[in-house]
Amino acid sequence: MSKKRFLKYATLVAAISVSNFAMAAETIKVGVLHSLSGTMAISETTLKDTMLMLIEEQNKKGGLLGKQLEAVVVDPASNWPLFAEKARELVEKDDVAAIFGCWTSVSRKSILPVVEELDSVVFYPVQYEGEESSKNVFYTGAAPNQQAIPAVDYLMNDLGVERWVLAGTDYVYPRTTNKILEAYLKSHGIADEDILINYTPFGHSDWQSIVSDIKKFGSEGKKTAVVSTINGDANVPFYKELGAQGISSADIPVVAFSVGEEELSGMDTGPLVGHLAAWNYFMSVDSEANDNFIDSWHAYIGDEERVTNDPMEAHYIGFNMWVEAVEKAGTIDAPAVQDAIIGVSVPNLTGGLSAMMPNHHISKPVLIGEIQDDGQFEVVSATNGLVVGDAWSNYLEGSKDLIADWRAPLSCGNYNVKTATCSGQNY
Repeated sequence: MSKKRFLKYATLVAAISVSNFAMAAETIKVGVLHSLSGTMAISETTLKDTMLMLIEEQNKKGGLLGKQLEAVVVDPASNWPLFAEKARELVEKDDVAAIFGCWTSVSRKSILPVVEELDSVVFYPVQYEGEESSKNVFYTGAAPNQQAIPAVDYLMNDLGVERWVLAGTDYVYPRTTNKILEAYLKSHGIADEDILINYTPFGHSDWQSIVSDIKKFGSEGKKTAVVSTINGDANVPFYKELGAQGISSADIPVVAFSVGEEELSGMDTGPLVGHLAAWNYFMSVDSEANDNFIDSWHAYIGDEERVTNDPMEAHYIGFNMWVEAVEKAGTIDAPAVQDAIIGVSVPNLTGGLSAMMPNHHISKPVLIGEIQDDGQFEVVSATNGLVVGDAWSNYLEGSKDLIADWRAPLSCGNYNVKTATCSGQNY
């Protein structure tokens, strides 16, 4: 190749590179990190669709900071270590401004060291066990005091439950939540022999002997309930076996923390009628904001039968908080957004406003819903106002003296109010 041709070629390559860079710079990339295959796809696929809808709607409004938003969707395939790998790719390779994703706590904890190392921003939309507050994570799902504790209070005070089955999938969220609930129940005088705890693997399908044990435990003269932290597609055979063994909600009510409208849409709801779920949102909530959201969802997805659920609302809240924080900061730079988002309030779908608190948790109403035969929930109990998420449980030793406050000068996720020390940089 002659020198002249080489210079022409080099100039062309440089021009293409500059053009590609300019095109990339014209969009703000948003990471969507949800399992689209594997055991958690039953719950997470809808959250991917929700994010695509929210991004599309924001682009119709003009985008953000004068640029269009671009979704970068990856599938970690219900593989917990793969979540960390995909999160790193999103931040380092795709240069996303924020990540919206994860369902299980094990997936969230998998990405936590990565996003802290890279100082990114993550919005986590699902109920979890608490005992964590990171400067890089914004917890828009329920903490235990926004779901698990109010659910137990309802069962205890309204239904007169005296015996308790704590049934969960075997990973960090159910184990830590049940540790908190066990301590809470014992603080209310519940004896060891009146608490039965059981764990099963992800995707567990053979529930016959476990449900038989639950039935026997509930037949000993005291009102019994199941508090379920069973996650993913294992819920389908679990409820099916309850029906097969003739366990109705009148006999042994089940209150679930991971079963919502999306999970029920794939089940025969007949035997489930009367069982319960505790969330911060139900599709059946009567509000103008909810009506508009449902209409937008049906129009986007092209299916009037598709339901909405609580984690979808959490993404709706978190995404709008991020947009407002970016506009407030005037940049997508992570540290600036982390500072700007504290105190931001946006509409939730129950008709009020949810605020981002200094501990990176939000304020939410708590609702107890009863399963109906159409797969929807009738709200049977609701808090009078919003409940602020508590990062650290008041019922665990080593936690009850901790607070999280990411405002300067404290800037700590686990500040001990007794020793006046921060025991770690983040959590």
